[in-house]
Amino acid sequence: MDTAVLALPDLLDPMYWLGAHGVFGHAVLPGILLIVFIETGLLFPLLPGESLLFTGGLLAASAHPPVSIEVLATCVAVVAVLGDQTGYFIGRKIGPALFKKEDSRFFKQHYVTESHAFFEKYGPVTIILARFAPIVRTFVPVVAGVSYMRYPVFLGFDIVGGVAWGAGATLLGYFLGTVPFVNTNLELIVWCILFVSLLPALTSAGRAYLRRRRAPSSEQLVVPEEAA
Repeated sequence: MDTAVLALPDLLDPMYWLGAHGVFGHAVLPGILLIVFIETGLLFPLLPGESLLFTGGLLAASAHPPVSIEVLATCVAVVAVLGDQTGYFIGRKIGPALFKKEDSRFFKQHYVTESHAFFEKYGPVTIILARFAPIVRTFVPVVAGVSYMRYPVFLGFDIVGGVAWGAGATLLGYFLGTVPFVNTNLELIVWCILFVSLLPALTSAGRAYLRRRRAPSSEQLVVPEEAA
């Protein structure tokens, strides 16, 4: 079995990164900021998004918070915007090559094509909407760069999206962290958030699979020659 597939549940689990025995241990703030920047700026979409920020907010609401919510929410919003700026300029420089890049373990060509379709459908507001769509949020800034979207327009929409997503998801976790039910069912709630955030991507993948299944095969397209 592909080791990349086996690794995905861990990569998408925020506690794998932020837990007491996680990758970053008690370095919650640097860990969250690094993951946010990689996901939004370095074309690696298979990382936790909303579930990571929600968990960070929960930790900030604990009795002994590793970081204050004011610092966490502000820094996440800033890094989310900086990540998208990086993606935009990658698109301006080498973006067209992504449309020809071969599939690999963590990169699939349809990530780019579906993000491009998303961008074409919703226009500039895509920069805000994409923040809440896993995988799409990684590649939409690149597509905006490839499309030579006017930078002031991109920057304006990106700041709104970065604050709404970065600070919003973090604050949501912080305020819900004081609810007893949330504290006693933390793991279940995090997985529910992860599932809901991945639902659009799963739906899109399912539709693409069904389209491929329904498409006529190359054999069916061959017209037999008439007998002499």
